[in-house]
Amino acid sequence: MKLILASASPRRVELLAMAGYVFEVSPTDVDETPQSTETSEAYVQRIALAKARAVRCAEPALVLGADTTVVLDGELLGKPASAADATRMLRRLSGRWHEVVTGVAIRRLPDDVQLVTYERTVVVFDELSDDWIRDYVASGEPFGKAGAYAIQGRGGTRITRIEGNYHNVVGLPVSTVIRLLGEQGVGCPTSGILP
Repeated sequence: MKLILASASPRRVELLAMAGYVFEVSPTDVDETPQSTETSEAYVQRIALAKARAVRCAEPALVLGADTTVVLDGELLGKPASAADATRMLRRLSGRWHEVVTGVAIRRLPDDVQLVTYERTVVVFDELSDDWIRDYVASGEPFGKAGAYAIQGRGGTRITRIEGNYHNVVGLPVSTVIRLLGEQGVGCPTSGILP
C-alpha cells in the first residue's frame, strides 16, 4: 500500500526516510488557527488529521499527517510571524521548561479508517542572553519552527534537559509513527522517497 506524507517539512521527510519507509510527499495547506477552548492535544490532533484529510489519492494508500506546537504556561507557541515574535517567544522560553506536543494522524484510503494520537516531550532551555537571541533570530533558523527554535540545529545547543521523545521535538515522533503504521500492516523494508 502506498504511503503518503502530508507535509512539506524537510525535517519530517528526513525522519520518515531515516526510519526506512518508501513514501511520496504531498504538501497540504490547512488553516492552523487554534480554537479558543482547544487543548494543545486536541489542537495538534485536529490539525494532523486535517492535513491527512487534505490529500487526495485514487488508489489504496495510507496518508500520514502531523502537527507540532510548543506549550508554555498554557499558551500555544506556533511558528513565529516575525523577528519580533521569534524574539518574544525565545525570551519567554529562556531558563524555563516547556512542552512540545505533536499530533499524528494516519488515514487509510479508500475506506477512510483514521488513527489519531499525540506525543508530549518536556524541554528545558538554558538562560538565553539578549545577544544570543538577537544573533539566533538573525540566523533565520527560528522561522518555520514551532516555538521559534530547532532542537536539531543551533537552538539545540542551548537546551539543558529533555524528557521524552527527541524526534517529537524535531517534528515527528518516529516511534509512534512506526507503531501506527505497523497496526496497518506496514513495515519498513527499505529507505527513500518515491519520485
